[in-house]
Amino acid sequence: MPILKIITIPNPILRKKSKEINFKEINTRDFAKLVSAMGKTMIKTDGAGLAAPQIGKSIRLAVINSKDGPICLINPKITRKSWARELGQEGCLSIPGIFGQVKRHKKITVAYYNQAGKKIKQVAQGLMARVMQHEIDHLDGILFIDKMAGKKIKQHE
Repeated sequence: MPILKIITIPNPILRKKSKEINFKEINTRDFAKLVSAMGKTMIKTDGAGLAAPQIGKSIRLAVINSKDGPICLINPKITRKSWARELGQEGCLSIPGIFGQVKRHKKITVAYYNQAGKKIKQVAQGLMARVMQHEIDHLDGILFIDKMAGKKIKQHE
């Protein structure tokens, strides 16, 4: 699969809650190609993560960049959140040129299935926690601009 086209606002798919993925789909060649293409697209566009709605697919799938390479999150759910939160700057491939401060939980626990269909429970903090929350928000039709502190938008050219 080639590099995928990134969907940008105001496309309504970005505001729609995504559907759970049926496990019969996970072991298909088409699904493997989709995950691979999402990972390549994320890396090529210098993204920290990429959710399926951003490529026009309303399914609960995201890929996240990590030091060990892309991580595939299928049907992810945040199961625990720290009380402590922190502000950090965010941007989004679907909202080009816009950046803002967003308050996120410092530490979270996420339950998801990996590409092999294995259930994973991951504790994330710092940047990884921020990116996971951002991508899971995409799966729920929420964009970072909805959560920006003070709604101040900083545009970069």
